[in-house]
Amino acid sequence: MKFLISGFEPFGGDAVNPTGALMAALEYEVVEGAVLKTLLLPVHFDECADLLIEEMEAFQPDVVIACGLAKGRTAITPERIAINVKDIPPRSYADNQGQRPVDEPIAVGSPDGLFSTLPIRAMVNDMLTAGIPANVSNTAGTYICNNTMYRVLDYIRLQQLSVRAGFVHFPASTEMAVLEPSVPSLPLPVMLDALRSMIRTILSEAKINIEDGIKK
Repeated sequence: MKFLISGFEPFGGDAVNPTGALMAALEYEVVEGAVLKTLLLPVHFDECADLLIEEMEAFQPDVVIACGLAKGRTAITPERIAINVKDIPPRSYADNQGQRPVDEPIAVGSPDGLFSTLPIRAMVNDMLTAGIPANVSNTAGTYICNNTMYRVLDYIRLQQLSVRAGFVHFPASTEMAVLEPSVPSLPLPVMLDALRSMIRTILSEAKINIEDGIKK
């Protein structure tokens, strides 16, 4: 199976983004049964999704896992749903090009919400079994992460593709917590183990579905 996995550049005044470091680490990963392709995205509402979709068209993945930072969360959180809105509250930071949309639809005429097609419950259960903090999240927010997840799922819907896709939020890394000790964090190796676990879960679920199809 071909996996396209994306992370983001730093944003919001932070010098690092753990998902960018994860993409660098994944370049050297070998997971049996998987071909991995990584992509680092800019924190810009339109450009990030455009680049990810362009890479989907070029790479033709079976699975897309977009990854982003949710500073303040205490666990790794696969997202259940993306909503069709981009909105930055007045006191929050703009994207890295200074854009600050308010109550704007991501895609006019598209559904209000689109659900992840990744096996998010199995992914969480397998991470918990491995001792990694994880839970299903029911809000991807209204910032770049939600925008990226929605655009990818809407593209798959419109093109009627069989690609499975979704978004996973990661907490701050230990490196970030050195500067902000009150921020919950996880070591980068634990986050990398989580990504490995999620890839293996998706591979396992796909194998089960194929075997069930053969039996039927």
